Amino acid sequence: MTEPLPIAKPEEIGLSRTGLDRLSAALNERVARGHIPGAVALVARHGKVGYFESFGRQDPTLDKPMGTDAIFRLYSMTKAIVSVAVMMLWEDGRLLLGDPIGKFIPAFNDTMVGVISGGFYGLTDADRPITIQDLLRHTSGLTYEFRGDTPIHAAYGKARVARLKQSNADQAEELAALPLLHQPGTTWEYSRSTDVLGRLVEVISGQTLGRFLNERILTPLGMTDSGFSVPAAEQSRIAEPFAKDPEGGLDVALLDIRRTALFESGGGGMVGTAMDYARFLGMLHGNGRLGSTRLLGRKTVEFMTSDHLGSITGPADLLPPGHGFGLGFAVRTQAGLAPFPGSVGSYYWGGAAGTTFWVDPVERLFAVLMLQAPQQREHYRVLFRDMVYAAVAD
Repeated sequence: MTEPLPIAKPEEIGLSRTGLDRLSAALNERVARGHIPGAVALVARHGKVGYFESFGRQDPTLDKPMGTDAIFRLYSMTKAIVSVAVMMLWEDGRLLLGDPIGKFIPAFNDTMVGVISGGFYGLTDADRPITIQDLLRHTSGLTYEFRGDTPIHAAYGKARVARLKQSNADQAEELAALPLLHQPGTTWEYSRSTDVLGRLVEVISGQTLGRFLNERILTPLGMTDSGFSVPAAEQSRIAEPFAKDPEGGLDVALLDIRRTALFESGGGGMVGTAMDYARFLGMLHGNGRLGSTRLLGRKTVEFMTSDHLGSITGPADLLPPGHGFGLGFAVRTQAGLAPFPGSVGSYYWGGAAGTTFWVDPVERLFAVLMLQAPQQREHYRVLFRDMVYAAVAD
């Protein structure tokens, strides 16, 4: 039986109760005004949870109150978990970060780079292979079909690389046949790289991605409500969005997590609760260990959460000023510049439906916010961070 995360009063871990009350008031106000259906927020410091609250409704169509045990679609917060899985295999000696991905998925040995001219593209050879490090830090040259309007993005859409009726192996073969948007190692491009890493885990382990994650990460950490779908007995706990975005009026359609997943997307397919994800963050905060369970070595966590980009830059909407990217996480490199607070060395990421997390090793703090409000996600990521740091008292 895994140990629960310790609970503390805010003032015992250097958090201001008044500041946290302001956070609660802000989220309650946004719920009352109909901007978001509901939320769950958790803040921990020095390894102890000092704030764990739910707000609003879990399912706006049923007027059901949000519970702290609500299950959310994590989308890209899946990436951090899969990146840890890859580094566990690295610690097992099963791969080197400089290995070309084609060593494990041979179709990538023939992947070409697109050369765009007007509404068309030609092909040229890659200057060097895509490495596993490239996939972890998003310098592979792969992209997401929704991150641009070039003919290469259109080719991704035409190939339907996001379809649910495929295996992880099917998608990896499809991606390898498409042109890269950039030469490997030259540009930070948010992409389906972590989906490919999910397939890498399968090839090396001989297991499905879901089974590997369950055996090596989820079960050892006590993440009992996490996976790639929600079993029937727990589906009443699924957090749902508004059918239409209240600010933009757009229809909201999220991943169907009631069906068993065929495509276990390493880049965006998982579900979980706020407490489950806090247990994962507690492991990272503990330098690879949660309680008596160790998943990674201390130096491995330090390596993953260091900047791996150097002079390589990325788009400001995803990599704000003063940030680089490590092996699965955005990493803060400067105390200033970014339009939100944090310490040098803190690391974070979020999900498309509104979930977000960060770990601040300097302040010994980690936090997670769960929403199912895709159009509001940027606002709440910053608001939550601002107000949590404003509540740091000692």
